[in-house]
Amino acid sequence: MNKKKIINDPVYGFVAIPSDLIYDLIEHPYFQRLRRIKQLGLSSWVYPGALHTRFQHVIGAMSLTVQAVDVLRNKGIIITDAEKEAVCAAVLLHDMGHGPYSHTLEQVIIPNVHHEAISLAFMHVLNKTFNGKLDMAIAIFTNTYPKRFLHQLVSSQLDMDRLDYLRRDSFYTGVQEGVIGHDRIINMLNVHNDEMVIDEKGIYSIEKFLIARRLMYWQVYLHKTVIAAESLLVKIMERAVWLANQRTPLFATPAFEAFLTKRPNANAFASDPQWLTLYSELDDYDVFTAVKVWSNHQDLILSQLCKQLVNRDLPKIEISSAPFDDQHITEIRLKVAAKYGISLSDAQYLVYSESVMNKAYSPEGFNIKVLYRTGAVSDITEASDQYNISALAKPVTKYFLCYPKNV
Repeated sequence: MNKKKIINDPVYGFVAIPSDLIYDLIEHPYFQRLRRIKQLGLSSWVYPGALHTRFQHVIGAMSLTVQAVDVLRNKGIIITDAEKEAVCAAVLLHDMGHGPYSHTLEQVIIPNVHHEAISLAFMHVLNKTFNGKLDMAIAIFTNTYPKRFLHQLVSSQLDMDRLDYLRRDSFYTGVQEGVIGHDRIINMLNVHNDEMVIDEKGIYSIEKFLIARRLMYWQVYLHKTVIAAESLLVKIMERAVWLANQRTPLFATPAFEAFLTKRPNANAFASDPQWLTLYSELDDYDVFTAVKVWSNHQDLILSQLCKQLVNRDLPKIEISSAPFDDQHITEIRLKVAAKYGISLSDAQYLVYSESVMNKAYSPEGFNIKVLYRTGAVSDITEASDQYNISALAKPVTKYFLCYPKNV
């Protein structure tokens, strides 16, 4: 069978599948599931073009990885063909653990289990299917492979994942502030003491990358209307789980019903293979189909929340740099409880306050280092002559308060 295929990507043009193994991984049902999971959750409620999927993202990230490996080889860094295939596979599979609507419902469907752990679980299953051909990819993904810089292509402050999602999310949302020079950044990559670094000439491209990341968080990922929509979906899930615990009948696909009613914890998910199989059957369609049906559910709270989401009648949202006063929140809940004839505890599903955080750069761990012509190396926050790059390393927390518009 001819496995030398190309994919026409709207961001990068033609993307070649680099090996037979990569082709077989892409064809696997576990991977094809990523076609049915949106990259940006409910961001399309604000940016109508943001309908791209995790499938598109990881294909793009893999293509950037191929480009990065070729650049490093041209600079004399030894990367074998087996290592190239393995790091491409690791990047390709790194997001397989995402559940419906990506980050939106993470920690909600399976509490205390991050998508990276589920991705690794999928990798181990696929490794058995492919007779150990993913051993090196798993080692690179878990940072146990001797060449540590290969892991940094998969997961770091400047990995291929981030380069692709900034460029791709900017493309599909139309937010030009997120456009980065990914080609130049990749061409400035180098390796020093087994660590990924940026050649001195690439400092300004990295400055733009970090600023673009910060702007994309506030303009897209943490846009206040996106927060309102995604927090609404979380509240729907929380109410559905509560009703399931009360043994209230709920429409759901078999896989979705299992997670709603049985609520596996981290230990159960890790020890029982059936949960990974069921998880592989979950995608955006399971959740939104249920939400549409639940909009007519007999439970007033669930139906009200679902109607709001389906009709994009989102709650009013207030943003603050300081936590909202508890008394103020209680007063709004009392008004909502009186208006809808519900208890104060039920009003918590309609009136709630939480926080979000934006940290464009973290100097801990795999930080971005600049390699000077002299051979010296320094962190980008020290190498940059812009004060705001150092400021980007400080987390910014904002608090939000949601409640019905008609209160």
